[in-house]
This record gives sequence, C-alpha cells and structure tokens, in this order.
Amino acid sequence: MQAQSFDGIIIGSGQHGLVLGAYLAKAGLKVLLLERRLMYGGGLSTEEVTLPGFYHNLHSINHFNLTKTPWYADLGLDVKVPYITPRYEFAQPHKDGTALVFSRNLEETLSSIRRFSEKDAKTFQAWNEKAELMTKHIFLPERFSAPLSETERRALLEQSSIGREFLALTNMQPFDAVNTLFENERVKVLFLFKLSLFGTVLYEALNKPSPLGSTIRAFDLGAGYDLCQGGSWNLARGLMEVFIANGGTFVNQAEVERILVDGSRATGVELTDGRVFKAGQFVASTIDVHQTFERMIGREQLPAAYTEKIDKFHYTTWTLFGLHLALNEAPRYSSTDFDPHINQALKYNIGSETIETLLSAHKEVEHNRIPSDVQFGAGALTQLDPKQAPVGKHIAYAWHLFPYEPNGDRKVPQDVLEHFAEQIIERWSEYAPNMTKKNILGKYIYTADHYTQEFPNMRYGDIFMGALTEDQVLYNHFGYRTPIEGLYMAGSATHPNGAISGGSGYIVSSLIAKDLDIKPWWKPMDVREAVEHLA
Repeated sequence: MQAQSFDGIIIGSGQHGLVLGAYLAKAGLKVLLLERRLMYGGGLSTEEVTLPGFYHNLHSINHFNLTKTPWYADLGLDVKVPYITPRYEFAQPHKDGTALVFSRNLEETLSSIRRFSEKDAKTFQAWNEKAELMTKHIFLPERFSAPLSETERRALLEQSSIGREFLALTNMQPFDAVNTLFENERVKVLFLFKLSLFGTVLYEALNKPSPLGSTIRAFDLGAGYDLCQGGSWNLARGLMEVFIANGGTFVNQAEVERILVDGSRATGVELTDGRVFKAGQFVASTIDVHQTFERMIGREQLPAAYTEKIDKFHYTTWTLFGLHLALNEAPRYSSTDFDPHINQALKYNIGSETIETLLSAHKEVEHNRIPSDVQFGAGALTQLDPKQAPVGKHIAYAWHLFPYEPNGDRKVPQDVLEHFAEQIIERWSEYAPNMTKKNILGKYIYTADHYTQEFPNMRYGDIFMGALTEDQVLYNHFGYRTPIEGLYMAGSATHPNGAISGGSGYIVSSLIAKDLDIKPWWKPMDVREAVEHLA
C-alpha cells in the first residue's frame, strides 16, 4: 500500500498540536495530526468518571488568561468556545471563621487584605498598577513569542523603569519576595498559593530566582484564570473544528513507532501497526523530549552535544493526587458570615494557614513520603458553571501534592489511596461542614500511576512535562528547532512550557511558516515591540 503524503505531520493532538495544526492548515498546508489515543485533547480532558452527567476535568481546569491569547482571537474561538471569567478568583478560608478572598476588582481585594493588614493592602495597591503594566507589556508578550537571548532581553528591559523593576523582581526568589513585601502570615500564604499553577506551590521554583517574573502574577488582577464553559474538553473540540474546517486530517489510534529520517532530514513517520505517512515539509512533535528523541529518532542519529542536552533535561520531583467528587450540594464554608463571596471563588487553598505548613508537604514528598499534614488546592466549578453537573447537583475537585514513588513503590495499595482521600474530605469538612459522606454521591481518585499510563509523556508524573526551573525556561528552554532538518519540537518542553497556554504551538506555527517562506495570515506576537513600548 502506497504511503499517504502530506506537507507536514504533527505528533500529538493536545493543545499545542491542535493550535499548530489549525494555524498551518489555515495557511494552506496539507497537515496530518496523529493521536496515539482514541480521544484528542491531551490534558484538555472532561470525563464522566463518577456518575453520568457529572463532568470532571481530570487534568487542566483553570486556564490562565486564555480568552486574551492571540490564538483564541485568530482562530475565532470566541464564538465556538465560551469561557467564564470569575469575579472571585482565589479564596482561603481559615479555621477561625475568617477568610481572604481575591477579586478581579481592586477595591474588593484591598478590602479583604485590609482586614488582616493595612500595610499589606497598601503594598498590594502600590504593586498592582506596576504588575498590570508588566503583564501587558512583558509577561504576556513573552509568553507568545520565541524567547529573546538573555543579553538582548536584558538590554530591552533596562530601557524603561518598569523593565528595570521587572528585572529586579526576577532576581529575587519568589519566596523571599513575598516574605519581604508582606507582614501577615495568611496574606503571604495566599500569595504563594496564587503563584502556583495547579493549586500546589511550585517548591523548586519558589526557592530560586526565575527570569519568568511570575511573581508579578500575585499582584495582577486584570490577567487571571478563566473557566471553559461545559468542561475543558470543549476547548479541544473548538480547536479540532477549526483544524478540520481548514482541510486538516486527523487520525486517532495512531501510535508513532519512529520518525523517518533520510539524509539528516525528517521525511515522515512509521506507526506501530506498520502504516507509513510521508511529510514533504516538516514533522513536529508535541510529546515529551525523551520519547521523541530516544524512542522515535534514536540517539545514534543525534550529535553528542544534543544527546547531552537530552540527558540534562529534567522533570518535577512531585506529582498530583486528584480527588474528583460528585456532590448533592457545593461546599459551604464556615467563613461565609465573614465574607459571603467565599463560596463563589474559582480556586481555594484549603488546610494551609502558615508558611511552615505550606512547605511541610513538599518536604515530605521530597523524601518520597505521603504527606501527613493534609493541605490542598480545590474548587467547586458548578458554582460558576452549572453545565458541568445535573440540575441542582455539583462537582468538586481537590489536588494534593504526592510523591511519584511513595516509600520507593509507584504502586500504592488502593486502601492507602482511599485513606488519603478520606483525609482530604475530613480536612475539607473542617472548613466546609457540609462536606460529609452524605453529601458525596461519588468519588474518583486519579494519581500519577493512572495518568502516566494514559499519558506517557507525563514522565515520572510530571504534569508539566518538564520542570519549570531557571535552566529550562525562556532563553534556556529546550528549543523548537532540532539537529534533524524539518523536525520541530512544539510541546511543553519548549517555551512557554507546561500548563494550558497553546503558546508553543502558536510560536512554532510562525517558525515553520518562516522556514517554508509562507506569509502568515495572522500577525505574530512581537515581544520586542511590546517591551520597547515601555521605554
């Protein structure tokens, strides 16, 4: 049987593969999108895992500033994939009945902080205006542009006072910055929680300076998390509709055995079932570094310097324990009388009220121990989006830090997992008394042992597919182009790295168009222009 030919082949139909495919198909290229699994979307996953009609987002839930991304507008997703922008984004109930609630409204947030510290409210107000400028002209443009060299970036940023303050902030450890700027312990804790991506503080990132400048996110209220209406998978659906409408070809249950290389050029792929697809212009991998180069390419076809780079690429030292619940009623917090908005927030910090307890779980996980002091990120999405459960019912989730191999064994006995889930529910009920067994209609436990089988690219349980440490972000990221001509990396190993951003797929679409001498139908993001505007 003659192999089918395409201009380009994309391996993996997660967020980056879908964005990349949609752009290049709309540019007129004949594009094949391959998916090992039955379903497309990767971490954009919404499933009925507890009871029929209860839709649980097993991976990606909260999407940072997604409706303001360039590709959401370019691809016309505003009419296909509606999002909900919550007024109350972060909340932290306390056992004494008080609570901190961060709103998109500056005055509401200041009022909440002021109840704990007048000084901290003034600090937040002073930094908020700067942070929103930094986000608009530095943080977000960098997220959707190929990284500048360290030298050029510094030179550009040093041209403005805001740029210089941004650089100064990136030279501080986020942990030290929060400790220096704020006085109240509970305010510090919620700020550290806000700096996290998935309701778990990134311990390794907080204790080292990072060029990303993510600390500014703690002060910015304008750019925040959005919620995909009906479930995260709807974003994947919208992207796939655009890809198919523009002539793209999708093939599922298509596991790539190897990327074909002829004369140091990628020319196609061979699947595990023997099928072969030819690529006339490019092959792009959106899966992890090690599968791409060690299994699909082979180290023998790579220069020594590049294999050394592969060997140095590393992953997070922690995983997530996910608990997904079908409920009769949403959590109702004891802090409601103190702040009635506590029940309408998107993300919650539960069980951690001091920096010491916040970091204790990370220390135990570092030593491969299951955390003994239960504290977690949580949410009840149906408070904001009733579509995700039957009428009058609710869903909720809790994500807890967890070791990849507790006590040296990845296979955790089911009774141990059940016990840990019960501990989470018990801790939750200390803050929301209605979180009882009677209120819970169904539960589903989802750990690294499960999700790494479904998604092998989440190596060692790393949901980001690469640690977000200084040596792997921005100008130190893995890189889009490879030593194999026509082979590109377009997944979470590359800038802007893990979490739902679509950034790598968006950036690589411009690189491929440039390499193929195709005039983009879109206007690529220009970080230089944005930063120069500050001067």
